[in-house]
Amino acid sequence: MHRFANPNRFLRLGRAILPWSAGLTVLCLASGLYLGLFVSPADYQQGETVRIMYVHVPSAWMAMFVYSSIAIASAMALIWKHPLADLIGKASAPVGAGFTLICLVTGSLWGKPMWGTWWVWDARLTSVLILFFLYLGYIALNNAFDDPVRGAKASAVLALVGAVNLPIIKFSVDWWNTLHQPASVTRLDAPAIHSSMLWPLLLMALGFTLFYVSILILRVRSEVAAARIRNLQLVEARG
Repeated sequence: MHRFANPNRFLRLGRAILPWSAGLTVLCLASGLYLGLFVSPADYQQGETVRIMYVHVPSAWMAMFVYSSIAIASAMALIWKHPLADLIGKASAPVGAGFTLICLVTGSLWGKPMWGTWWVWDARLTSVLILFFLYLGYIALNNAFDDPVRGAKASAVLALVGAVNLPIIKFSVDWWNTLHQPASVTRLDAPAIHSSMLWPLLLMALGFTLFYVSILILRVRSEVAAARIRNLQLVEARG
């Protein structure tokens, strides 16, 4: 990873990846939405409301994936002082918070016809809500100090502490008796979902992942430019 510690090298790589990731994002999301909304069958129990799954499940996966990326970047920043790690974490946090909010909103929309209520203090739902607050706390800490270095360190510590919530989200349906259904795709034996529903779901998940990659490149590019402007302003102020 230290090969990409040089911002210029990272930006060159990002410029090469961005057109492909952006184009594939549109392709995957368009095909996934088409298959999910018009081709895949309705569920025999849930009916047409099962189509919320094609947005809800990938957003839930991405909420955890992005936070995992922030936690890894935070560890790299604190342990190895990787120059771009803090910027990657800062750039990822709003995107992850957005995915988590989409997950919570679509989960409520799905839960109303299935459970008869918009919200229950279920272990899975509560732990995802805590994840959303962790994202907000990370963003707030990153911007709470005049010195960006202090803000980055404080938010990195929070990200690492909050990472303990990720296995709780993942295994909450196995550890406790919850209303939320257990895993049906990421199983050790085989996915408990028909291929006509699985493929649109995987396409949407890939599209969300590529969207995150595209936005991350753009936001890191913006953060690098902002950091360079701050450094020039400091030089001018000292001069």
